[in-house]
Amino acid sequence: MKKIGFIGAGNMATAIIKGLIAQNGDGSFINVYDLSEEKLAEISKLGVNTLSTSQSIVKDSDIIVLAVKPQNYAEVLDELKEVVSTDKTFVSIAAGISIAYVQNALGCNCPVVRVMPNTPLLLKKGASALCPSDNISEDDKQIVYDMFAGSGVCEYITEEHMNEIIAVNGSSPAYIYMFAQAMADYAVSVGIDYDKALNLICATLEGSAAMLRESGDTPDVLIQKVSSKGGTTIEALNVLREQGFSASVKDAMKACTKRAEELGK
Repeated sequence: MKKIGFIGAGNMATAIIKGLIAQNGDGSFINVYDLSEEKLAEISKLGVNTLSTSQSIVKDSDIIVLAVKPQNYAEVLDELKEVVSTDKTFVSIAAGISIAYVQNALGCNCPVVRVMPNTPLLLKKGASALCPSDNISEDDKQIVYDMFAGSGVCEYITEEHMNEIIAVNGSSPAYIYMFAQAMADYAVSVGIDYDKALNLICATLEGSAAMLRESGDTPDVLIQKVSSKGGTTIEALNVLREQGFSASVKDAMKACTKRAEELGK
C-alpha cells in the first residue's frame, strides 16, 4: 500500500485522514506533520505516524497532501525543494493554488492533483472538485479520487474552472449557513423556539437537496411547484427578487473567485 503524508493537521486534514482510516481499517500507512505539537498529539490518537519535519513527510510518503493555508504555500514548498522528486505526487487543497504554482515552487515536474473540498467532509457529506495534472499515474489518480470520494461526492473539473468552483462548493456552505441563520433569527423574532426552528430548517435544507438530486426537475420547475399563484411562497419570492437575491449570490461568488485568483498570484 502506498504511503500518504499530510503536511498540516487541521480540520480538513483530519477529516480526510479519518475517511482514509475508515476505508482501509487503520492508519499505519499515513504520515502526518504539523508545526503544532498539540495537533500532532491529537492526530496520533487515530493510529497514524507523526513525523518531526515536512521534509521527512516527503521522504517517507508516496502521495503528499499539502493541507496548509495558501498564504503559507511558498514557505512550505521552498522547504521541500531539496527532497522532492518526480515519483512523488502532491495534492493541493488550498484555494487559488494552481498545479503550475506547486511544480514551479518545488522546482520539479512532479504529478499534482488540485482539489477543492468543503467542510461537510467532516461528516462524510463532502463535495470535492478534483483536477489532476497530465503526468499522474492512473494508480495515484485513483488513490486521490478515493481519498475524497470516501467522504462524499467528487467531480473532475478542468483547471481553468478550479478558481470558479471554489464559489460553487468550497465556500458555499457559509452562504447556506447565513441563509439558515437569517431564517432562524426570523423565527425567534416572532416567538418560535430557536432549536425547534433550526431543526425544521435543517430538515428542509436536506429535503430540498434531495428533491434537487432525485426528482428529475430543474430548480426553476421545483420553485414553480412550491409557488402557487396568490399563495404565501410567491409573496416571499417576490421580495427576494425585488431585493436582488440571485444577483447578490452571483456577485458574492464572483468576489470569491476574484480572491482565489489573488491568492494564487
